[in-house]
This record gives sequence, structure tokens and C-alpha cells, in this order.
Amino acid sequence: MTMACPSITDGAFLQSVLQFVDCQAQSLGSQGYLALSAPGSPLSLLLTGMLTLFVAFFGYRMLFGDMPGVRDGVVALVKIGVVLALATSWTAYRTLAYDVAFHGPAELVAGVGAPAGLPGASGDLAVRLELVDDALIELGRLGNGPAAAVRTGVDGQQVVTPIPTEPPSIFTPFALGTARLVFLTATIAGFASVRLVAGLLLALGPFFIAFLLFEGTRGLFEGWIRGLAAAVIGAIAVTLLLMVELALLEPWLAELIARREAQFAIGGAATELLVVALAFALALLAGLGMAARLVLGFRLPLAWRMAPAQMMAGWRGGAAQPIQPARETHVPAAQLSRAAAVAEAVAHVQRREATAAQTASPGTASHSAITKASGRDMPPSPPTPLGQSHRRRTQSRVSTSAGRRDKAR
Repeated sequence: MTMACPSITDGAFLQSVLQFVDCQAQSLGSQGYLALSAPGSPLSLLLTGMLTLFVAFFGYRMLFGDMPGVRDGVVALVKIGVVLALATSWTAYRTLAYDVAFHGPAELVAGVGAPAGLPGASGDLAVRLELVDDALIELGRLGNGPAAAVRTGVDGQQVVTPIPTEPPSIFTPFALGTARLVFLTATIAGFASVRLVAGLLLALGPFFIAFLLFEGTRGLFEGWIRGLAAAVIGAIAVTLLLMVELALLEPWLAELIARREAQFAIGGAATELLVVALAFALALLAGLGMAARLVLGFRLPLAWRMAPAQMMAGWRGGAAQPIQPARETHVPAAQLSRAAAVAEAVAHVQRREATAAQTASPGTASHSAITKASGRDMPPSPPTPLGQSHRRRTQSRVSTSAGRRDKAR
């Protein structure tokens, strides 16, 4: 089935472009997936080969005597089921990925924008953006108005009152046309970037889903999910910012057109419109950057990362040991309570003093040993008298040579 996307029509340029981009993005996502997941396609052959290798690795592991644990087997079966369901079944893929990427942002925006009273929350955003573009065209046709106002005085004479003009700049002569140019560019670029990127990623979905099977290619699958999530969050941010811009421009442009139809000048409104258009263009760019930054923190669950490591440990000849997170054995002093820190400091001082005392006095060391052995405090032994620290030898010293001489006699 091929969608017939509307072409660009005169008088509704912005609305027709937005509808064409949205139609092409949805067609790219659905038709690309169906083409890649069809039987006999190159991707289906690649998926079959990757599944065969994945099962073969488990077979080799069992052949070498390393039986997979229950956890490894469950994780492997879940991965095979997820890959087969998302890469071959359009019904499951549409429910879990396609509808979430294309229809989820609109539902979330409607739930947020309607209570806030933002224009376009009911689904007519493209129509109202087109009305703003038409108002800019009409205001450009009417111009900024005369440089002086003519009024009738009390005596019936006409009085000419000059109207202050804005300071000259490089945008002054064509500020209104530049404002419309920036408005159209920012709106189309912001909307097309999130929708077309989502359509491209959805079309290549089966290719990235197959990478979930192996540890070396799992980063590509995570990157695919991050890109799809960034497109979804970016679509929400772009739509809400365009609604806020509509809430500002619609009543303002209506008032400016009413003033020009009453032959009043609008002064520097053209430059002010250009500033607002540039500011919201930068805000759209910041919203897309914020969406890309948010999804960088996505990681697969820990169990999906631990199972391949256990598998490799088993293939290398050792039993697969579960990977435990490192436990902190030392608690920093800053995390201890104040009483515990004081007690630890006192104990450290006591141990240092005891060590110094044992080194300085052997008698003190023996006294400490007696105290520890008896469990009671004993009086210290008297100090050794001066000159009696060593026993006097009672026998004469006999050398080895003297002993040999006595035997020879």
C-alpha cells in the first residue's frame, strides 16, 4: 500500500508543506519496514544468519561442558523473542514503535496544550500556522503606514504630526519580509527534522533490532533507540514551541492589520516581528538539542549486559561466575558520625602510645604481656640494677683451636 501524499497548493504553502512532510515520513517508516522485513530480502537473510550464530554459540558452550545457567537461558530466549517479534511482525512493530513515534507526541501535546489554552492543541496546528503566514503577507501589502499623521485642528485647519520612526538598521527596509522568511524556515525545518528522522529510523528498524543479539553490536541497537526517543521528544518540544509562538503572533498580527486598515502607522512593528521570529527559531534549535541531550543517558538493563560476559567466561574454560558490583569496604571519615570519628582517633592515639612504650622499655613490654595474659592490672617489675643487665659468665671461653690442641696431647 502506497500513500498518496498531497502536493503543494497555491494560497496554502505552509500547510501543504507540513502535510506533505508528515505524509512522506509515515510512508517512509511503514513501507521501508515492510520492504526490509519481507521474506527473501537481504535483511531477512542477515537476520537468519545472526540467529543461527547466536544459537550455535550456546551449543558450543554446552559442548565444552559449560552448561548455561537459568538466568543466561532466560535472557537468551527473551532476546530471541524480542528480535523475532519486532523484526518480522508488522503488527507488533507498529504497536511498540511506529505508533509511539508518530502518534504518541500528538497525544501528549494535546494533553498538555489543551489545559494551558495553547492554540493548535485540538489538531489544527498546521491550519493556524498557515493563517499566521497569510497575516504576514497581508501586513506586508499594507506596509508600515505614513510617516506623519494628519488631523483637523480646532479652527478647522489640518495639523500634520510626524510619527517617530525606529532607528535605521540593515533590516529596516525589508524587516517584515525577513520575519516571514525566518518564520517559514524555522517552522518547516523544525517539523521536518523530527518527522523525517523518525521515519528513517523506523524504516531501518529491523536492521538495528537484529544487533541486539550480540554484545559487540548491542551499542548500535541502543543508538537506534536513543535516536528514536530523541525524535519523539523533539517532536513534542517543537510542537509546543510552535503553539506558544502562535499564542503570541495571532492576536498581535490581528491588531496590527486592524491599525493599518484604519490608516494608522505601526512604527517599528516590522523589526519587532523579525526579532520574535528569530528568537523562536533559536528556541526550536534549543529544544532539539535538549531532546538529543536527554536520551544520552539511556542504557540497557544490567542483566542484558552481564549475560554475555558470563558466557565468555565459560568459553574461556572457567565456570561462569556472576558479576557482582564492587562493594565499598572502607567508609570515608566524612561519612562517619562524630562520636565514631572521635572514638577512632582516641583508639589510634592509644595504640601509638602503647607501641612507643614497648619499644622504649623491655620491662614495660613484659608487663603488658603479663597484663594481657592474666586479664588484670599487675604492678610493674622493678628496674634492673645498673651493671647487672647481663649475667656474668662462670666458665672460661674455649675456642675451637684450643679444643683440637688438647685432643692432640
